[in-house]
Amino acid sequence: MPTQVGSQAVDRASALLALVVESGGPRSFTSLVDELGLAKSTTSRLLQALERSRLLQRDQSGAFRPGALFSIYAARPSALHDLAELARPTLARIGELSGETVNLSVPRGHEVVQIAQVDSRYLLGSTNWVGVDVPAHCTALGKVLFAYGALPLPRGNLERRTAHSPVDGAQLEHMLVEVRRRGWAVSLDELEDGLAAVGAPVRAVDGAVAAAVSVSGPTTRINNHGITRLGDLLVTETRGLSAQLGHNPGREGVA
Repeated sequence: MPTQVGSQAVDRASALLALVVESGGPRSFTSLVDELGLAKSTTSRLLQALERSRLLQRDQSGAFRPGALFSIYAARPSALHDLAELARPTLARIGELSGETVNLSVPRGHEVVQIAQVDSRYLLGSTNWVGVDVPAHCTALGKVLFAYGALPLPRGNLERRTAHSPVDGAQLEHMLVEVRRRGWAVSLDELEDGLAAVGAPVRAVDGAVAAAVSVSGPTTRINNHGITRLGDLLVTETRGLSAQLGHNPGREGVA
């Protein structure tokens, strides 16, 4: 009996923690009681235990947020490695379905940092992009991160890598409007003639875009795949990856 009672307490505490972490915003005590259906005294006791463990914390209004341990983990150098490992099955599936190079990138300051890649099955298009520094405005990954505020927009004239590269903020912003409308970005011959890519966002618990995934290859092959079809594939797959990170659109803004 003591084992069963202890297990039940762990299950209830885990359910409370998951609700707060996956909500995408602070949760009030009342909303947690109502959603889980636990007694107020039980809920209060479990929340206090989670606070003592630094798994949850209360803000100035008394609502509950993820605690300091989550921030400490996010700041660890290994966090990017863990994200790459979590994303690996998704990247592999996209690679299998498209046959092209698949990359996972995150924003860092004003740059796009590529942290994982699945290679193309073709010899043409098998470049390793991890660690390669390229102008973000010429890439599908960069456009995704610009469009959703994960990267600050560049100012002034933009580097022109090809005749198709956006050259100023107004032209780039016009492209970003389309990214937000479709839910995915495209770069055709903008970084290098003959190179194309399609990218889509990965969202964190709070709905903010935390990363982006792209499919890239020769422009002729990307066009043959069907750009819209690749965009839809990426949106579907990155939605699933976002869910693994705790993103639930239905819970955004729940208090």
